[in-house]
Amino acid sequence: MKNPDLRSQAVMNVDKGEEIAGLWATPQIPGTGIYKLVAKKRKDGAVEWAHFIHRADGSRHVVFRGEVESKARLADVLDAANKHLSRVFGVTMSAADADMTTLDGRKANAKVH
Repeated sequence: MKNPDLRSQAVMNVDKGEEIAGLWATPQIPGTGIYKLVAKKRKDGAVEWAHFIHRADGSRHVVFRGEVESKARLADVLDAANKHLSRVFGVTMSAADADMTTLDGRKANAKVH
């Protein structure tokens, strides 16, 4: 059996010279899953982010992707997402631990820089 291409299955890949800028998550929403926002700081200083749903079955569905010019502007993205989540589900995202694996499937250091 061929190994799955883990890189293509990831919501976001962090390459050499890049760092995790943050991860936020809602509590479990019954029948929906957990909404998450993950961000990385790229080598050029821009911050790339992905907002997605992590379902109970382990699947992930990306809702939005984007980039901002700095970590300071990432707060605007988090604020906008939280306003909508609060209005629709009555929950907001808060800082969470990153669940990261290496390309060979091993757990990676989840330190957020």
